[in-house]
Amino acid sequence: MTKKHYKQQAWNLSALLPGVSGAEVENGLKEFETAVLEIEAMRPLLTPEISKDDFQKLLKLKEEISFVSRRLGSYGHLRFAGDTQDQEALAFMGKMEQILTDGSNRILFVNLWWKSLEDTDAEKLIELSGDLRYYLEQQRSFKDHTLKESEEQIVNLKDVNGISALNTIYDMITNKYQFDFEVDGEKKQLTRDELAGFVRHPSPDVREAAYKELYRVYKDDSQVLSQIYIHTVRDWNSENLKLRNFASPISVRNLSNDIPDDVVDTMLKVCEEEAYIFQDYFKKKAGWLKSGEKLRRYDLYAPLKQHSDKKIDYSKAADMVLESFNEFSPEFAAKAKKVLDDEHIDSEVRKGKRGGAFCAGVFPGVSPWVLANYSGEPRQVATLAHELGHAVHALMAEDHSILTFHSCLPLAETASVFSEMLLTDRLLAEETNPEVVRDLLASAVDDAYATVLRQSYFVLFERDAHRMIAEGKTMNELNEHYLKTLRQQFGDSVEVSEDFMYEWICIPHIYHSPFYCYAYSFGLLLSLSLYQRYKEVGKEFVPSFLKILSYGGSAAPEHILKEAGIDMHDPEFWRNGFTAIKDMIARLD
Repeated sequence: MTKKHYKQQAWNLSALLPGVSGAEVENGLKEFETAVLEIEAMRPLLTPEISKDDFQKLLKLKEEISFVSRRLGSYGHLRFAGDTQDQEALAFMGKMEQILTDGSNRILFVNLWWKSLEDTDAEKLIELSGDLRYYLEQQRSFKDHTLKESEEQIVNLKDVNGISALNTIYDMITNKYQFDFEVDGEKKQLTRDELAGFVRHPSPDVREAAYKELYRVYKDDSQVLSQIYIHTVRDWNSENLKLRNFASPISVRNLSNDIPDDVVDTMLKVCEEEAYIFQDYFKKKAGWLKSGEKLRRYDLYAPLKQHSDKKIDYSKAADMVLESFNEFSPEFAAKAKKVLDDEHIDSEVRKGKRGGAFCAGVFPGVSPWVLANYSGEPRQVATLAHELGHAVHALMAEDHSILTFHSCLPLAETASVFSEMLLTDRLLAEETNPEVVRDLLASAVDDAYATVLRQSYFVLFERDAHRMIAEGKTMNELNEHYLKTLRQQFGDSVEVSEDFMYEWICIPHIYHSPFYCYAYSFGLLLSLSLYQRYKEVGKEFVPSFLKILSYGGSAAPEHILKEAGIDMHDPEFWRNGFTAIKDMIARLD
């Protein structure tokens, strides 16, 4: 693969829009309004006897509206992520949310009509829908939880200035934070992502100071941030339990993921039962680090190789990722390279920029946009591989409709986690220094903990928090319960200090997407199983893996996984993922 020097820069959003005003914005709004008017004119035709041509025209208009909506809506959100203090982006984002919500409300009757049809009538029309079959089936799965048209419109309007506004406020508050930290005798102000690099520092004192500074800043605003969460939960439960009659708060996420409640319950239960694997690992790690009888929570991600200030240039990191992808599949690597070549990665560390990392696949045929905060830490190379894996997944599914190319959340982690494993295996194969190999293996186990057990326990806490908030519990009671959950997770293997009771308010997913986090546990355990198969059969595995990715969101997760020989209802499938983690720990021993 030809190498190219990639430099750190902000992303290029011109494939969406050139700016917040101008002809392209106005034309987009006109296209949106025209499509909405055409659908409104079709209202009298929406009967069980609708003609094939009219039904297919309706679906085409729905695709057009989705395309324009994502183009207009995504520009504001991506620009805001690049600078959460950008007033133009905020104003544009708010304006688009209002316009797009109003338009969606005007054509809401289409979804309500579709859900109201008898099964036999709906099935006849589904046969005419081609690639949109699963999209239409999934919409009908919400039939029993759908309100009247006027009520659905009120909910949509409420969300724009209610829950969406609360999420924006949370982002504005937390992404503005600056953390005071002394590095090599020099006092600096760091972003959260810069500070996060120090939790993997060789020095125990530096690791402890990084965590304490993180929680000091969040604790100062904990009253406000916890109230945002409490109102988020109340809104979620009022709408979904009282109005929509879901059985439980998590059932809402499960249905949108098309993962049965019993599968999620089984996976979470297995994670609790297998927690001892990580507890045993942390006891061993305490011995390797010579840190006393118990590992401190501050030292969870401590490197085994204690004297490394290694930084990896961004261009070299990009090459490392592309080369590891290319060894697996040139097609896989070519799609990742397209994202880099299109300048769709915002890799800089900047004040006011959203922390963390994500990938946004906006519509088929255009490279997704990837946000990273690349600071040169070796760990950041794995983050780059993870997010580019997401991008490849979207590009593999680009032949599908805009309504079906996005995979459900749990399967959305398949390519990203698999990509990290490709990178780790490449690094292990190339490294000759036993100390470095050991550190790479330990880092892989640390990451497995962070992706499987930590994320599943976030969801276990969320389940309790939703119940506690419904009972009127306070922020202090939530803090105490989170600390209790954390100590249960680690058993007698890790000493957890009280400042970690504020950890939950630092997790954006808990605010933005309740119960999202089990998708990470699902994705890693699934990927471990798939990767094990790849190691066993070699290149023969590549076509079947690419086929899984190429489905996107055009088929049910259960169908996709059954085709790959996986029964997600079976507890043994989930335990097999933990067996692979045990094997990594055995290699370390």
